[in-house]
Amino acid sequence: MEAAARLFKCRRRTAGTTRTGLLAAGALFLCSAHPGEVTVPGWTPAKLERLEYWIAKAPEDALPLLDAAPLARAEASGDGAAIDSTATDLALRLARMHLLGFAPAAQRAGWRISDSDGAVDLHGQLERAVSLDMIDSFFAGLGPTHPDYAVLRAAYAAPADPPSRLRIARNMERWRWMPRSLGPDYVLVNAAAFEAELWRQGRLVGTWPVIVGKRSTPTPVFSAMITGVILNPWWTVPESIIREKHGNFPARQGYVRSGGQVRQKPGPDNALGAMKLDMPNPFTVYMHDTPSKHLFAREVRAFSHGCIRVGNALDFAGTLLEGIKTRDDIQAIVATRNTITIRLPADLPVYVAYFTAGADGRGKLALYPDIYNRDGRVGDATVPSDGCSA
Repeated sequence: MEAAARLFKCRRRTAGTTRTGLLAAGALFLCSAHPGEVTVPGWTPAKLERLEYWIAKAPEDALPLLDAAPLARAEASGDGAAIDSTATDLALRLARMHLLGFAPAAQRAGWRISDSDGAVDLHGQLERAVSLDMIDSFFAGLGPTHPDYAVLRAAYAAPADPPSRLRIARNMERWRWMPRSLGPDYVLVNAAAFEAELWRQGRLVGTWPVIVGKRSTPTPVFSAMITGVILNPWWTVPESIIREKHGNFPARQGYVRSGGQVRQKPGPDNALGAMKLDMPNPFTVYMHDTPSKHLFAREVRAFSHGCIRVGNALDFAGTLLEGIKTRDDIQAIVATRNTITIRLPADLPVYVAYFTAGADGRGKLALYPDIYNRDGRVGDATVPSDGCSA
């Protein structure tokens, strides 16, 4: 125990105006004990050793190293109540960092994917873990489960140049802002990678290239539910685009004016192409086809006003509708130019995220361009915010 105490001996500086100071303030805010939580009893020396082990391991997940000096002092005092209280506080702070991340709200600005993990009863789980001597299982079960996180974690442990290592750490933190489990079936769009993935029963079944928003009209980060596929959709032109084009929408391209709106009929020139996903969301951002298919040949595909244009869109729609409509059925409907909505048997979650580091198709690390300059918002998780030394 004395060796563990020496390992964690450090002093936390007062948070200032530096980035690391903000990081420390954010970590303390996010990981402090919640009102109404009570001390978990039963912290024996063996259980304290496991807690200290997990505190020491936190930097392997690009998490700050917590100051365990108060625990060492409590142990030295021999006061059982003080030991239980201090150990409980440290364990819950560490658990919340693993499950929810450590970044303060300012660094999460614009990340609008709801994290259901905030409702997890960590206090109750910790109490059971301590009583059943399952500290290791408790902490091991808190990190993100997505395979990309495992690739990032392995890459973070390997030798790398400081900028790449920092980028990996920032994206590990972003994964902690996601639900720990995305569910068995879902669509994951990574705007930075210009890709959309379809997962079924926890397995990747397909990847499609996408076009995302321009730097001036970035695609937002959000989650929604896909309820169906709309074939031969009409396009209602947003007011912002009407102003941008000075109201120039010729009838020969299928535009009609009605009730103060400009709409475009289904057809080869339709801006939504032959398919649009029905995925209601407050940003009016959708996944859809496009007639501008030549743009998918570009490496950096940031051309839209925020919506997500899908390459091979009818193949994507056909994969979503497997067991409901055949590919021939879909082609026949598209040929009619009649607008048809085909409902999915169950709503499918879609996560529109932003990861500048992830896994390629072979499970190796891939780095993507920070097209929206969002990486700088996330604090430096690789540097202990309190200036600790062993």
